[in-house]
Amino acid sequence: MLASWQFWAVLSAVFAALTAIFAKIGITGVGSDFATFIRTIVILVTIAFILTVTGQWQPFGSVSSKSYAFLVLSGLATGASWLCYFRALHLGDAARVAPVDKLSVVLVALFGVAFLGETLSWRNWFGVLLIASGAVLVAMRA
Repeated sequence: MLASWQFWAVLSAVFAALTAIFAKIGITGVGSDFATFIRTIVILVTIAFILTVTGQWQPFGSVSSKSYAFLVLSGLATGASWLCYFRALHLGDAARVAPVDKLSVVLVALFGVAFLGETLSWRNWFGVLLIASGAVLVAMRA
């Protein structure tokens, strides 16, 4: 089970849901950018602890320049995503913000096909359409 990508993906979804709920409560009276900063410090300390406990630190020189470039771009994209997400949570309902944020699933499918040469079956595309439709429907006001 611990070697299953499905197990870890479900845990990711659970923690992402908790992130939205905890963040919505936590940003009360706090600027969204400062809240993102606090969250980032917690993540940095937590990951450093996990790397230390599990002995997974690597020499920085063991990472290729291509990997560094794309990890830096990924980090910048993550930071921008978090800043936008917290700003959206500050302004809107968590139950509406989170589904729109999850449109990233749709974009990953599109980008994966366009840039990574991945292929999706008609069932996969139907699922992508359902995710997009569901996100829009949940985000709409009654």
